[in-house]
Amino acid sequence: MAMSRRQAALGATAFLIAPVTVTVLLPWWITGARSGDPSGPWAVPLQVLGALLIVPGVYVLLHAFVRFVVEGLGTPAPAAPPSRLVVGGFYRYVRNPMYVAILAIVLGEALLMARPVLLLYALAVWAAPAAFVRWYEEPHLLRVFGDEYRRYRAAVPAWIPRLRPWHPEPTTRGSGG
Repeated sequence: MAMSRRQAALGATAFLIAPVTVTVLLPWWITGARSGDPSGPWAVPLQVLGALLIVPGVYVLLHAFVRFVVEGLGTPAPAAPPSRLVVGGFYRYVRNPMYVAILAIVLGEALLMARPVLLLYALAVWAAPAAFVRWYEEPHLLRVFGDEYRRYRAAVPAWIPRLRPWHPEPTTRGSGG
């Protein structure tokens, strides 16, 4: 049974603790809340690049959460998944915009804070979700959404965004689809 938009919004808001932990709390703990010593001719350009990764990363992440509520009538949490396949917004460009956004945020923090240790952390931030997507999420989405997910997966890349948005063919599933 699909949850209401209000229930989905509350659940998605509660689930924000996961990306906040990955992008704020763990980097803070890893770095001891201290920036490195940026110096040299590349320091300022790297810090600017870091900010240019963080700001859109946060926007994409929040937008993806909203898509789960509005379009999917669910949350990103496996315990309260969407009842509809989410393929709008940034999901038209890449199948995993939340994970890509989280990776961009962590890479941006590494550059902004001049902390190379966060580059290693970023590798783990990508590897763990990549394994989760491959071994749990994709098989689950195939079971739940079948051909709809197959068409989506064939058209939209998992990790490197398309240059142009994908436009799904209209479905004939009836109301709510």
